[in-house]
Amino acid sequence: MSWASSEAVAVITFLLPGFVAAGIFYSLTSHPKPGDFDKVVQALVFTMVGRAIAQGVEFAASVFSGESAWVARWDFVVSVGIAAIIGFFAAWIANTDWVYAIMRNMGATKETSFPSEWYSAFVNNEDRYVVLHLKGQRRIYGWPAEWPSRPDRGHFRITDGEWLVENASATKSGVVEVVIQASDVEMIEFIEREYNENLEGE
Repeated sequence: MSWASSEAVAVITFLLPGFVAAGIFYSLTSHPKPGDFDKVVQALVFTMVGRAIAQGVEFAASVFSGESAWVARWDFVVSVGIAAIIGFFAAWIANTDWVYAIMRNMGATKETSFPSEWYSAFVNNEDRYVVLHLKGQRRIYGWPAEWPSRPDRGHFRITDGEWLVENASATKSGVVEVVIQASDVEMIEFIEREYNENLEGE
């Protein structure tokens, strides 16, 4: 193996825990995957955090048990395991928005941890029915069983759906589910629970 190849393997091995953490994070969230350079930077950050924690574990083991050789011997495995935990924790933070909620309450930011306003609207209204305004002035009302993370791709899966007709009550389609392309949706209305209960009672 050449010197360059050995160096490349060493770099990949060093960054592997970071790539594991980043892979878990992006597989569990709707954040867009970064470019190659940003991937390496993120992997480096995750790797350094993971190795810092691993060093802390080694120090704690030496202080409390007087034996830390096993941590050093299994340093790579420990680093990958810690990186996996970091990836899951980072995904949980991104999906719950609790850190940004604290920052918003402190007046430090107006942002959320969600990837877009579209995603944030659905997360904050996840227990509501919707009216999708489609191209051609068509409207459909129903429960968004599944919805796309981005407005330019993916599909809605609408259950309990009804096509809305102007100047008339909602018409039952008799269809169990409707799958609608996200790019066909021009506007979305989120329906208050009280309105939905009244509509169902008619």
